[in-house]
Amino acid sequence: MTGKSMREDPLFMRNSFETTGKWGIPIVRKQTIDLSNIELIACSDTKSKDNAVNKNKGVHFFVDDWRFNGIYDNPERTLERYSQYRFLLTPDYSTYSDMDLWRQLENVSKNRWVGAYWQSKGLFVIPTVSWSDARSYKFCFDGVEQGSIVAVGMIGCKRSKLHFLRGYNAMIEKINPSQIICFGTPFSEMQGNLIAVDYLASRKVVR
Repeated sequence: MTGKSMREDPLFMRNSFETTGKWGIPIVRKQTIDLSNIELIACSDTKSKDNAVNKNKGVHFFVDDWRFNGIYDNPERTLERYSQYRFLLTPDYSTYSDMDLWRQLENVSKNRWVGAYWQSKGLFVIPTVSWSDARSYKFCFDGVEQGSIVAVGMIGCKRSKLHFLRGYNAMIEKINPSQIICFGTPFSEMQGNLIAVDYLASRKVVR
């Protein structure tokens, strides 16, 4: 691939979508969906030509990063499979506090880019929001519109409850989400319109 063709390749440049913030993170647009009977399925439990029961669920990515890294690298490859489902949470690329900030920024950007890509293909997308320590607050909430539905993961957060709640409150202040899908048991201190989803229930896949 020549330099000119690379600059014309949208999957190399990754500049097809409207962005926001100092680092130009892609925007996942606010969408509305009825979550009164929400059910989730792990991305690792999805399959091509799934059954009607599973197709009515949303897909979550609260699993190890290696299970979904290929979505960003080659988003077209899995588009047909994921487009079967009712809605998609954006991939939960890790933002650990001991990870260099450039890696955290990269992972937040990949999260939003994939969401914007799916929306450009007509899919319903809910942004997954994650953070590490206070340094990440400069970018980890970018690319999510005010009043959006968002998703947060609780797996492993009990070991660092104070850090989690600080970031959570910063997220509430910045995004003011209309609803918050909470993957796992929420802390009693968490404010907002919470919708708790049981982790084990999400792994009970009908086949």
